[in-house]
Amino acid sequence: MNIRRVGSQPSQKGPAEWFTGTVRIDPLFSASEPARAAGNAVTFEPGARTAWHTHPLGQTLMVLSGAGRVQREGGPLEEIRPGDVVWFAPGEKHWHGAAPATAMTHIAIQEALDGKAVDWLEQVTDEQYRATEDS
Repeated sequence: MNIRRVGSQPSQKGPAEWFTGTVRIDPLFSASEPARAAGNAVTFEPGARTAWHTHPLGQTLMVLSGAGRVQREGGPLEEIRPGDVVWFAPGEKHWHGAAPATAMTHIAIQEALDGKAVDWLEQVTDEQYRATEDS
């Protein structure tokens, strides 16, 4: 058994290569071999978002607070709220973040395949992020 006490792992700023806007990442857990799951609480300030990315074994998001947006490549932009759970299939190109005027916190859980849990791609453009505002 391993108990990770709250505050025992420092918060991290979301790197500009992977995020647009202000993002805080709070590590929750990373599995020891042979397990391969890891989880983080991620807080996006209004308008902040990830870059496009994929996960080799998929990703689950559990929205804790605020309002957010998610989109998979070729799909509509979707609004997400507390209590929503989002699943992205392995290899599915997607992004997620806060709504324009409201912060959002979610727990993100993903598994690593051969030590890699994510492939980061290009940034989400302002036009892609604001797609529903123009409709």
